[in-house]
Amino acid sequence: MSFQLKPLVLSSFALLLLSLPALSQTTQAEGIVKGPDGKPVANAVIKIDRTDVKASYSVKTDKKGHYGHYGLPLGVFDISVVVDGQVRDVMHGVRTKTSEAAEVNFDLKPAGDTGLSAAADAERGMTKQQKEEFEKQTKSRETQIAKNKELNDAYSAGKTALDAKQYDQAIESLAKASTIDEKQVAIWASLADAYIGSAGQKPPADAEPLYQKGFDAFKKAIELKPDDAGYYNNYALALAKDKKIDDAKANLDKAAQLDPPGAGKYFYNMGALLVNSNQNDAAGEEFKKAIAADPNYADAQFQYGLYLAAKATPDPSGKIIVQPGTIEALQKYLDLKPDGPMAQTAKDMIAQLGGTLNVNITTPNAASKKKK
Repeated sequence: MSFQLKPLVLSSFALLLLSLPALSQTTQAEGIVKGPDGKPVANAVIKIDRTDVKASYSVKTDKKGHYGHYGLPLGVFDISVVVDGQVRDVMHGVRTKTSEAAEVNFDLKPAGDTGLSAAADAERGMTKQQKEEFEKQTKSRETQIAKNKELNDAYSAGKTALDAKQYDQAIESLAKASTIDEKQVAIWASLADAYIGSAGQKPPADAEPLYQKGFDAFKKAIELKPDDAGYYNNYALALAKDKKIDDAKANLDKAAQLDPPGAGKYFYNMGALLVNSNQNDAAGEEFKKAIAADPNYADAQFQYGLYLAAKATPDPSGKIIVQPGTIEALQKYLDLKPDGPMAQTAKDMIAQLGGTLNVNITTPNAASKKKK
C-alpha cells in the first residue's frame, strides 16, 4: 500500500507566497521652521505622530530649516516641532494625501509678535548687505521647495509605475529620486522592489545584476532604518527569489528578533521558502518555531500538519503510522479557521489518517454569522 501526502505540501505554497502582504501606500509631509528672529532653525526635531492608529516618526530640519518625510502611510497626524528638548509648536489633525505632500510650516515668533523687532528690522532693511542676504535666503528657500517638488514627482511616478508592475519605468523614476535625496528609506525600499520585480521578468543572465542592485537598495534601506523588521522580511523574500536561502534565513531571523510579536509570520515565511527549495525537514522546523511563537497562527498549524502527514508510513499490515502531533495540528487549524480555505483539506486528511474529527468545531456557516 502506498501513501502519498507529500505533493500536497509542495503544491500549497505557490499560493501562500503570493498572499504575503504588499507595502502600504505612502504619502509625504514637509515644511520649513523659522525661529523668533525669522531665520531658519537647523536641527529642530519634527515629531510626526499618527492619531488614527498608533505610530510615530521623526525627522530633523536641515541648515535651511527645511524638513521632509516622504514615506508616511496614508493617515491623520499631529506634527510638532521640538527645539532644545521642548515642544515649541504643534499642528493637529494633518491629513496626508497621495496626490501631494502635506505642507506644515512653523513660525516660532512669540505670541503677539507681528514681525521682527524694530532693531532687527532696521539692521536687515537699512543696509544693502542685509537686503542681499535676505534675498539670498528667499531664493534658497524657493530652490529647496522646487527640489522637493522634483523629489515628490519622481517618487510618486516611481510608485505608480511599481504598483502597475512597470518595473523598468519605476526603476528610472525611483533612481532619480534617490539621487535627489539619498536619506529617504521609502525611496530605497521601493527601488529595491522595482529591481527585484524587473529581475523576475528577465532571463537569468540579465536578471542577476538586477537582483544585486535590488539587494544593494534593500541594504541601504536597512542602513537608514535598522530597527524595522519589515525591511529585513522583504529583503529575505527577495534573496529567496535568487535562491540565496541561507542569507534569507539570516534576515528573517533578524526580523523575528526585532519584532517578537510578529515572529510567527517570519518563521512561517522561512518555512515557505524552504518548502519551495525542497528542504522539507528544515521547513518543518520553521513551522514548528512559528507555532511556538504564536500557537494561534492557523496557517502555520496547517502547514506543520501537512509536513508531519508527509512522514506518515504504512506498517506491514497496511495500517497508517502517523507522526505524533499530526492530527492535533490539523485539528488546531480547523479550530482556528473552521471556514478557512484549507478547512476541507484538513478534514479529509484527518479522516484519511485515521483520526477522529472534533464534531464540536464551528461550521463555516455558523462562523460567518458569528463574524457579522
